[in-house]
Amino acid sequence: MNDTVTIWTGKFMTNRLLQQKQTVIDVPHPGKATVPKTEILEKLAKMYKTTPDAISVFGFGTHFGGGKTTGFGMMYDSLDYAKKDGPKHSPARHGLYEKKKTSRNIRTE
Repeated sequence: MNDTVTIWTGKFMTNRLLQQKQTVIDVPHPGKATVPKTEILEKLAKMYKTTPDAISVFGFGTHFGGGKTTGFGMMYDSLDYAKKDGPKHSPARHGLYEKKKTSRNIRTE
């Protein structure tokens, strides 16, 4: 069986005010388990000529019966724009900075 993964992007939209491109991502994977997000990030970075750090993918769900996964992706022009305009939790997920750990009791006071 072929181990390469194909990625289809649809409903592509460019947002120049936020320096981003956003799209719906379809990943067909018949007969295989769900494709890891890191592999999807690498493929998108190669398709749109950017770094995987400047891409945020989320909301993936496998269709009933398997074989196809659909999600959403935002590709920023640079890492600086991704940190400035993107979701605040996304750079922490990619390991770009450490999240502060404080107890719940201290935060409520």
